[in-house]
Amino acid sequence: MLIALLLAAATTPPIATVRVTFDKRHVNGVEAQGLADIASGRRVTASDPVRVASISKLVTAIGVMRLVEQGKLDLDADVSDLLGWQLRNPAFPDVPITLRLLLSHRSSLTDRIDYVLPMDADLKTVLAKPAAWDADHAPGSYWRYVNFNFPVIASVMERATGERFDRLMQRLVLAPLTLDACFNWASCAPATRAKAVVLYRAAKVVKDDPAGVAGCAVTPASDGSCDLDTWRAGANGAMFSPQGGLRISMLDLAKIGRLLLGQGKVDGVRLLSPASVRALETPLWTFDGGNGDTGDGFDCAYGLAVAFTATPAPGCKNDPFGDARRRIGHPGDAYGLKSGLWIDPARGTGIVYFATDVPDGVRGNSAYSPAEEALARP
Repeated sequence: MLIALLLAAATTPPIATVRVTFDKRHVNGVEAQGLADIASGRRVTASDPVRVASISKLVTAIGVMRLVEQGKLDLDADVSDLLGWQLRNPAFPDVPITLRLLLSHRSSLTDRIDYVLPMDADLKTVLAKPAAWDADHAPGSYWRYVNFNFPVIASVMERATGERFDRLMQRLVLAPLTLDACFNWASCAPATRAKAVVLYRAAKVVKDDPAGVAGCAVTPASDGSCDLDTWRAGANGAMFSPQGGLRISMLDLAKIGRLLLGQGKVDGVRLLSPASVRALETPLWTFDGGNGDTGDGFDCAYGLAVAFTATPAPGCKNDPFGDARRRIGHPGDAYGLKSGLWIDPARGTGIVYFATDVPDGVRGNSAYSPAEEALARP
């Protein structure tokens, strides 16, 4: 049924698709089609880890909320205090930048400079460049989806704890939920790396070939070296790709969805308070016609690293489900992969999915691709 929908939706179907449905207690349905690795002929399963792209932001936010509950972070404090240097938009030097603004893409940072940094980069130096900032909008006044917010968030987390971001996320989120997941392949166990889902464009490998994932765990230094002993807390929060580097299977990602449906509790484990989940799921920005860049209707409402579907505002096309029901979660898009984690709190149900080798720039009836629409709909 799934592959038939995809074939009907696209001229060239994805190389691999996985779709898992769930409620807060159980996984209810699993569908997997295609190849995780063309070279070996290995078929994809719902247990295979894949780079889920920007869904990583939501998982990073769960780590942030754990530190907020522990009193180590404050969503509304000036992050400069923890960074040890002043983070400011040069055009608005008197406006503090907070975790709440960073998590909700209202910080006034931009992606005009590359957020994929070599491991020896210094975030303070990089963000001193005026090109990193929106000179026309003060922090808090405008919404723009910006990956660079999350290296800053990771740096703040490291400074608050003294722990490396990938290890911190293992301690705060992945290990307590017994998830076989990691930020960047070389941080995963060898058996997990061996099951990696390869990412393709036009059937050519672009990322995550299992034969090549055992090297440097991060983007190497500018001289090509890879010595993680040079890590310094908060110096470069981009190292472990907090904005998009989580590798996780759909069965494990469904557990994150079930955690949200369970108001912070899943399978007997209380990871977050209900108040923290409510904070994540509260819209902090809704498009009003001029207060943000929607990406031609793709983004129209957003909270603390949480997106919302089916926004009833002019020009909004953020409903891959096609039923006008508001859902909560996050999409992902990188290297030919499209992914999604969405829950329907009113019905108590959810879905996670991904597809590989999805052409860029092709939209369906919504601002999402035909492959995503096919995976999202019942």
